[in-house]
Amino acid sequence: MGKNIDYMMGLVNDYLSGKAPRYIFELVFQTEILARYKKMVREDRDYAEYFYDLLSEDGVDAGDGLSDTEFKKLIRRQYKKVKSVADDGFC
Repeated sequence: MGKNIDYMMGLVNDYLSGKAPRYIFELVFQTEILARYKKMVREDRDYAEYFYDLLSEDGVDAGDGLSDTEFKKLIRRQYKKVKSVADDGFC
């Protein structure tokens, strides 16, 4: 992928591996997706849109009201879907 997509994937992975607490992850994720999204689109439009839909809209944004455990499960599930496309491509 491109460096901006890789950065965002790394950010999510850091959260999932316990390197960042939820509140830091949510804050940094929202800031970085706003700053990097246009660059991500230039790197790979389809993948950037898929990433945004799954991890931003259906992930972080949908996590309000979830417990920390439920939120992490949601983000992990969405991350795996995005990661599988990186590995296998769009079908």
